[in-house]
Amino acid sequence: MRAAGRFNAFTDEDLSLNGAESGPLVGTTFAVKDLYDIVGTVAACGNPDWGRTHSVATEHAQAVSTLLAAGASVRGKTITDEFAFSIIGENHHFGTPINPNAPGHVCGGSSSGSAAAVAGGLVDFALGTDTGGSVRIPASFCGIFGLRPSHGRVSLKGVFPLAATFDTAGWFARDPALMQTIGRVLLHEPVLQPKRPTRLLYPVDAWQEVSTDTALALDPAVARLEALYGPVERMTLAQDSSLADWFETFRIAQGAEIWQTLGPWIEETQPSIGPGIRERLEWCKSLTKAAQQEALTQRAEITDRLKQVTQDGSVLVLPAAPGPALEAGRSAVASNEIRAQIIRLSGIAPLTGLPQLSLPVGRVAGLPVALSLMGAYGADEALLEMAGTLCGTAVDGVASLR
Repeated sequence: MRAAGRFNAFTDEDLSLNGAESGPLVGTTFAVKDLYDIVGTVAACGNPDWGRTHSVATEHAQAVSTLLAAGASVRGKTITDEFAFSIIGENHHFGTPINPNAPGHVCGGSSSGSAAAVAGGLVDFALGTDTGGSVRIPASFCGIFGLRPSHGRVSLKGVFPLAATFDTAGWFARDPALMQTIGRVLLHEPVLQPKRPTRLLYPVDAWQEVSTDTALALDPAVARLEALYGPVERMTLAQDSSLADWFETFRIAQGAEIWQTLGPWIEETQPSIGPGIRERLEWCKSLTKAAQQEALTQRAEITDRLKQVTQDGSVLVLPAAPGPALEAGRSAVASNEIRAQIIRLSGIAPLTGLPQLSLPVGRVAGLPVALSLMGAYGADEALLEMAGTLCGTAVDGVASLR
């Protein structure tokens, strides 16, 4: 049953599953994005026709089962942007979740309902997915913590696959200590032991993507990181190209996978698909094999570049998004322009499989903005530990600096 009065976050707010009576997450509640299988329900993936043509789940998604076994209890299934294929946070069929910390502005997508539920205090944490920014951007817009883990470190069994080599299962919370506890539960065997970053790297080309107000709002958090871990080193990520080129690589490589996932079903079912999503899917269909192959070659080069930068234990310090949340109801043209700007930042981690954590540490005109930390593959625990060292609990969309 939907509940518009609860920030319009849920597709089913009555869904309730109690967790185990013991475990590290006993007493906590969480919401689940409508991409995850939960016994007795259909993961509609933000599209009624998908829900109509797919079966009721007979087992929970692995991540849901793991959290229940750790003592956390499910309290609701949340709205997602259609097929998780949007960064904005609007759904033509189910409506737009309300941003509790930025009234009149979107939550960001595609894990919009999960972010709204956490930011609004309806649950302690929530599961999302992140293929191109769908945890990190809602976390930034809503003023909460959000982790995109290293690719493959959290099980995607029982989760709708949008683009398999980009997809990750991430989570949101208001409390960095809870973020760490969830990480200890969900993350597969440690790849790297948590340790102090060897260097803090400040990618100038990424910071050029943000508004001046946003950069100024994030400066105190950067300064606090420097006090804790040493001065940042300015550098350039895209040495021989540009972040705009990386964005094109991302959208082509991702788009090809998306059409492989959805194309056969779309052509057979002829579903109703909302504006914006429909046009992007048509674009995915048009991609040539040559374009796909070129994008895969470029993706490998970008991955090598990021491995070179981070493998010594360095951590990238960069903005999570270009600025605060967009006003709700903006035109499709404006949304597409800002989408490209956002993904020039959020597409880096998906291209390379690296973990990235969004930290709500500033405001612009009263709206939350976030810093982010990106590390080597497997550095998830180290990033979460840094967040706990740097930040207190997020209150009304901003976390205090320790």
